[in-house]
Amino acid sequence: MAAINFPKMEEEILSFWQKNKIFEKSVSKKAPHGDYVFYDGPPFATGTPHYGHIVASLMKDTVPRYWTMRGWRVERRWGWDCHGLPIENIVEQELGVKSKKDIEEKIGIEKFNELCRSKVLMYADEWKKFIPRMGRWVDMENPYMTMDLGYMESIWWVFKQLWDKNLIYEGHKAMHICPRCETTLSQSEVSQGYKDIEDISVTIKFKLLDEPNTYVLAWTTTPWTLPGNVALAVGEDIDYLKVKIDNEYFILAQNTSEKILNGHKYEVVKTLKGKNLIGKAYEPLFPYFDTPKNRERGFKIYHAPFVATEEGTGVVHIAPAFGEDDLNLGKKEDLPWVQHVTTDGRFIPLVLDFAGEHVKPINNPTATDVKIVNWLKERGKLFAEEKYLHSYPHCWRCDTPLLNYATSSWFIKVTAVKEKIIKLAQKIYWMPEHIKEGRFGKWLEGAQDWSISRQRFWGSVLPIWRCAGTKELKNQKTEEQKSCDNIKVIGSIVELEKLSGQKITDLHKHVVDKITFKCEKCGGQMKRIPDVLDCWFESGSMPYAQFHYPFENKEKFEKNFPAEFIAEGVDQTRCWFYYLHVLSTAIMDEIPFKNVIANGIVLAEDGQKMSKRLKNYPDPNDIINRYGADALRYYLLTSPVMKADTLCFSEKGVEEMFKKLIMILWNVFSFYQMYAEEKVDAQPNSKNILDKWVIAKTNLLIKNVTEKMNAYDLVLAHRPILEFVDSLSTWYLRRSRDRFKSNDKKEKEEALQTLKYVLLNLSKITAPGTPFIAEKIYLELGGPKESVHLDDWPKIEEKLIDENLLSEMALGQKIVEIVHAIRAEHKIKVRQPLADLEIQGAKISPEIMQIILDEVNVKNGHFVEELKEEEGYVIKADGQLGIRLNIKITDELKKEGLVREIIRQINALRKEAGLTISDRIIVYFETSDELVLSVIKNFEEKIKKDTLSDNLEKGKVEVAHQKRLEIDGGLWLGIKLKG
Repeated sequence: MAAINFPKMEEEILSFWQKNKIFEKSVSKKAPHGDYVFYDGPPFATGTPHYGHIVASLMKDTVPRYWTMRGWRVERRWGWDCHGLPIENIVEQELGVKSKKDIEEKIGIEKFNELCRSKVLMYADEWKKFIPRMGRWVDMENPYMTMDLGYMESIWWVFKQLWDKNLIYEGHKAMHICPRCETTLSQSEVSQGYKDIEDISVTIKFKLLDEPNTYVLAWTTTPWTLPGNVALAVGEDIDYLKVKIDNEYFILAQNTSEKILNGHKYEVVKTLKGKNLIGKAYEPLFPYFDTPKNRERGFKIYHAPFVATEEGTGVVHIAPAFGEDDLNLGKKEDLPWVQHVTTDGRFIPLVLDFAGEHVKPINNPTATDVKIVNWLKERGKLFAEEKYLHSYPHCWRCDTPLLNYATSSWFIKVTAVKEKIIKLAQKIYWMPEHIKEGRFGKWLEGAQDWSISRQRFWGSVLPIWRCAGTKELKNQKTEEQKSCDNIKVIGSIVELEKLSGQKITDLHKHVVDKITFKCEKCGGQMKRIPDVLDCWFESGSMPYAQFHYPFENKEKFEKNFPAEFIAEGVDQTRCWFYYLHVLSTAIMDEIPFKNVIANGIVLAEDGQKMSKRLKNYPDPNDIINRYGADALRYYLLTSPVMKADTLCFSEKGVEEMFKKLIMILWNVFSFYQMYAEEKVDAQPNSKNILDKWVIAKTNLLIKNVTEKMNAYDLVLAHRPILEFVDSLSTWYLRRSRDRFKSNDKKEKEEALQTLKYVLLNLSKITAPGTPFIAEKIYLELGGPKESVHLDDWPKIEEKLIDENLLSEMALGQKIVEIVHAIRAEHKIKVRQPLADLEIQGAKISPEIMQIILDEVNVKNGHFVEELKEEEGYVIKADGQLGIRLNIKITDELKKEGLVREIIRQINALRKEAGLTISDRIIVYFETSDELVLSVIKNFEEKIKKDTLSDNLEKGKVEVAHQKRLEIDGGLWLGIKLKG
């Protein structure tokens, strides 16, 4: 059979699928078990597919293919993420936007949002080409999109459910904000962007008012927050020292004094407890907010339970507008409210010396801190400074350093349902299993209330309308009307249309912000609050929104919730998996999915992050064009990345799977086709021991793969396939080769029937993971269905799994391995027959003994109680198994070895010439060696039979295919097609 171009073959299969609508038929075919629901997390189309997408897509294709063959209906609908900062950032870059204010004042929100809409599907065509080419079946022609009207309406429904359950509230908390994007971020978003950076840490002198020349030392890594300082915090039970250095006195924690005072000559004046410092007033560090009102409660020392002495001075500088602990202490002690930085990260005008400067310039994050430190130094308020390496959060999209900033946001009360969230999570099956109690479980334990409002533009909006009272109306009425703060949460388009009297065709911010209606309490004007929703709220609402539930598909959704399966990267334990679970618990009181596979990260071969700029990884399209999608799929399916581990991608790994699986499997099939001259029935009924063995091994493979696929263990489900194909080729086929060539019709027929049985089952087993070659072999074999993917998963024939035979054959293979090792050590080729071998510590049947002898090319085999040392014999042991091999080569054995070598070389010439089994040849030879001549003469019939030759003729003849062998006196061989 001619060599096959696998990438081209895959493209032909792809055309076959598309032309015959095989995917559509797989979804619509009879499904005795009903629906198997799978959720597909949507990607953004603002970039091209990379290996991370390939891994996730591979899981999302392999599992549904399997359950389809098991008799389930698996609908697979593609989705697109459309909203959020990824899209906004692209438009900002194209427009040259420097700040959020530019969008609001120069461009306009409507124009900006419409530009965002136009960029959503930038690379959709590339995705539509690549996803099918890698073999994934999914409906990309009818995708759901998070910006669709129906999808967005379902999000409003989800929000209203939470509101009605009293799980939504507006709060003022310390959160991380991105000063460039000017919006808050959720807990999970913050967790995505931590980087190790070098900041400046400073120890500051706060001068006490009631003790001359006495300073309390406080330490901070955020000098930019110091102008907002309004208090100091100590631990009431912590031991502090008052020390003298020259003519000044300093107070700090005893435990940290050695490190802080290192390099200074000091005298300990006294020790005291933190409670002795509480209430003391100090001179404000900066003058900007030093007012009599602020001095009433501010610029004093307070107790705080969070003060520790592991680092710093044991004294914490408090700026309530920047940090959760600071904010909580500020509320408790009624401290002055000072927010000296705006949401875009700049100092307000009151901070006279630094007004308008950015606290964390993106190109030089410590520049402003340096200026503040210098200001303090010039005024004698700096005790020490040093560089400080620590992990600091950055914006997950624009890479700007985040600020811990107290601001208002709308929250989901996750903590109110946290106990239920954790309890329900126990019902979810994870692969790998350790994630359940590990990454996912620990994240649930640390879950906080979820900040869901974003001060941005392109996204689903919060469906909250708030009454502005009559303050904006010309004819103000009662005080009650002026102060009305009525809130209305809208849960559907119909509801908004009834209230507003307007037809609603779009739910984006620039549209719905214009929609107002009359307050039912005071008659004032209800206006929507300006925020949009966190895009993870949209993703978490996907199970309902993709079906436009509950407005459509109500029965279908409720019948099939929760989903059977979901898959994404392990990082989604803190994102999509988490938000799906939170929303499902809160509104459905149920888990959103039953089974989940979490994949790991794909890195470049050197362990670095894959980078288009560095070009440190091969383009996926190039890999597929070189080796085919099946080889790439199998490489990934059997790698650690399928079990949440890291994979350093190697093209050599793909090439190895191509050679070891795809090519060998095809060679086995080609061998079958070569000898299957007539129609063959696949039968597992042969009595031949090799046939029985390969049938048993096939059914054992079906059993193992089925068990592991049921357990969502893609790695252990697919790895045995490679070993099986290797055994099929190098053991079964090689040892059965003569039977396929046999003139005995029954013997040949049994071998062909067995091999077809194996190949048909193998095509089904490999269909989910390597769907192209599985389809090609199935179609060529004349499988009973239109496609292997429309056929049923193979049944496990337990009665055909002969465990004793499998064990005995495995022992035989171990014996072969030892004998081959002896031959290799003594440089004796397998083509050279040997006289005998002895086996100690094992008993096997005569049939398997003969298979062993044929494989290792030894005349006789014996079982012995003891292996004796003797010249010309080699002994080798492996555990209880011992082998003694006679390596003495007689003249007769040498002749037989020569015969085998000659046959091998003639067949190599046949292969070189591209001949088939139906081509008969004439062999020409020339040699001056008497031994070689006698071998050819004595074994002429065997040579002719084994090389499909009609004549052996002495003498050199001009032929295209010839070679000279260095055998004793030399041998020239040439072949010519007869006729």
